[in-house]
Amino acid sequence: MTRDQAYRHTLYRAGDVAVRVGRRCPEVHARQAWFIGAWNPFSRKMPDRWNDAAHARLLRDVRALPFREGEGSLGGWRERMLLVIADSATVFRLACRYRQAAVVLVPRGRPARLVYSRSLASKWAFTSQ
Repeated sequence: MTRDQAYRHTLYRAGDVAVRVGRRCPEVHARQAWFIGAWNPFSRKMPDRWNDAAHARLLRDVRALPFREGEGSLGGWRERMLLVIADSATVFRLACRYRQAAVVLVPRGRPARLVYSRSLASKWAFTSQ
């Protein structure tokens, strides 16, 4: 399975919100919500202690935003994530800071979408001007 296929088959879950890329999630009532994590930068496996420390830093960075603890899971793989309600510039900045290969956009009433880091980098460059 390719990395792209893995991202698309992963179940992203936080509280009563559960979504897969390409599917709608009626439980999201905000204009847009995002699944973001700090584990395994650019999808490279890191030790659990490193991942836990990165997740703790992400929690500090989002403390002023509405968020829920969650996870991404596929088969036996699990990764801690957050479901954050934030504007795209904030999410793109966090994704770059935590070197995430992708984030999952969950727009109200529309299918969830995978946004890759290449897109994040170009959009952040655009939105920060």
